[in-house]
Amino acid sequence: MNNRQTIDVVWFKRDLRLSDHVPLKHAIESPRPVLLLYIFEPSLFESDHYGNRHGRFVWESLCDMRDQLEPYDADIVTVYDEVIPFFEKLSKIYNIHTAYSHEETGINLTFERDKDFARFCDRYGIRWEESPTNAVFRGLMHRDGWRDRWKERAKRELHAPDLTALNAIGISSDQWNEFKLKPIPQSFKTPNLLFQQGGEANAWRCLEDFVYERGRRYNDLISKPAGSRYGCSRLSPFLTWGNLSLQQAYQFLWDQYEELDHQWPLRSFGSRLKWHCHFIQKFEAEPRIEFENLNRGYNDIRTERNEEFIEAWEAGETGFPLVDACMRAVKQTGYINFRMRAMLVSVLTHHLWQPWQAGAQFLGRQFLDFEPGIHYSQFQMQAGTMGVNSVRIYNPVKQGYDHDADGNFIRQWVPELRPVPVELIHEPWQMSPMEQQMYGVKLGSEYPERLVDHKVAYNKANETLWSKKNDPKVKRENERILQKHVKTRS
Repeated sequence: MNNRQTIDVVWFKRDLRLSDHVPLKHAIESPRPVLLLYIFEPSLFESDHYGNRHGRFVWESLCDMRDQLEPYDADIVTVYDEVIPFFEKLSKIYNIHTAYSHEETGINLTFERDKDFARFCDRYGIRWEESPTNAVFRGLMHRDGWRDRWKERAKRELHAPDLTALNAIGISSDQWNEFKLKPIPQSFKTPNLLFQQGGEANAWRCLEDFVYERGRRYNDLISKPAGSRYGCSRLSPFLTWGNLSLQQAYQFLWDQYEELDHQWPLRSFGSRLKWHCHFIQKFEAEPRIEFENLNRGYNDIRTERNEEFIEAWEAGETGFPLVDACMRAVKQTGYINFRMRAMLVSVLTHHLWQPWQAGAQFLGRQFLDFEPGIHYSQFQMQAGTMGVNSVRIYNPVKQGYDHDADGNFIRQWVPELRPVPVELIHEPWQMSPMEQQMYGVKLGSEYPERLVDHKVAYNKANETLWSKKNDPKVKRENERILQKHVKTRS
């Protein structure tokens, strides 16, 4: 005899908010009790893409949600388990009618998990209702009309769940004991103030502060490794983990726009919200780019790995000061600005001539705002394996002179170079033996020699990549890519 209570489940993934949340709104409007659920998946958080910094941000986001839910006598069931095994456990104590969630455009691991979950729902007779995420369209195989559809989606009405009507249900202590679950890692619960903290409240403070104040210098500071830390929006982790929906950010920006006197930089930022979705849409349509070149015509270049080069790049010990400073900064704080991210990829794939796959997972794991669709699209764009873009090779020395002219960012993150004067800090290999002794920085011991001559490496990479553009296979692939990901009639 089946005495299990019938319930619905809201499965939170990368949508960690209670406002503008269609799955939550629909669940509350159903006649059944609702179990709110977040699953820390070991296979995900122990993978090469994620780590403690992401688990911590999620935990902080969940704590914020719990604080909001407390007045409504509700909570979020939070477990450390795999999705299918936990839903199997849950199905033994409840009859699950509907599982509500957002669509997710993620790495192959989450894509396969979602396909497994769909089969699980079919087997158990569970209805799974997925709602669109942000302004990305599932199943879209071309870009005809995409711009208009994107704008319509970005302007759509915000959906406010009525938490006063939430009939929340949980799991009893006896049932918890029967589940025999592993504890959530303590490292996820341990604060680290070098990183941005998660949660809706922090997301809204960040958005408001940027729109009203920090955004004034957005265009001036966007390329600066130091200045961008306060001059850029810093909204990316909140968008990645869903503390804000893209619609909330987009509509708040344009609702305030006419009243502000710094409209031009805010307009620049607004355009980047569309690019945000453009790259995720590309990944949604062609997820194989997590592993393979988008343009298959480039499959015969960079076929060998140099582990010494890769390890030095990962450690921030390439001998190029700005490169090393940026790598050390992102490892310690989870953030570096876009131009410096591009430079890190460029040095790995062009100057060190390593396959982009050698660094993509490692660098993604450092980003607190790791968004697979943006990350893999941009990694390949900077590596030159998309084919349709111009060849971009960032000079790591010029970037230093242009964006860290006084060398202070380098000194902050590469302390062994602090004694070096500004005229030498971007090119320490120019120091004579006497200068090395004078400043206490001996190349090869206190600070590494540069791995390659960047000018020689640039010429080789530039010649190879431009010559590939005339390859018939590259050209055929380019036309396919343009038709699928770029060309649009509106």
